[in-house]
Amino acid sequence: MSKMNTTKPRVIKDYEKLPVEIQEQIKLEYPYGFSDSLITFTNKEGQIVSALPFETEDRYYMVRMTVSEAIKIVEDDEDFDSDGTLKDGIREEYESKYTDEMEDIDDVADEISDEEDIF
Repeated sequence: MSKMNTTKPRVIKDYEKLPVEIQEQIKLEYPYGFSDSLITFTNKEGQIVSALPFETEDRYYMVRMTVSEAIKIVEDDEDFDSDGTLKDGIREEYESKYTDEMEDIDDVADEISDEEDIF
């Protein structure tokens, strides 16, 4: 059983109140829509809430939404096609936007491995 990193701040927020960058990263994480990935939990007021889990390097998000809201968000979002799948062009755009930093790290690792034998 994996242990969740408890040092990260936990944020419960509505999807439309998230920064655009986080929304785009969520779309990459859930390219086939959100409704099938919702979980339920009890909030601090004792109410059962449904939310979409999403983790970044510095935060753990619980994006509050119901199944019907999740479906509506995807239906109304031009980044998704009529089947509720993230469009290929959008996926490529977001992937290049959010993986550039990782590619830089990979390039450095490649350069090191080309120069030295790493065991």
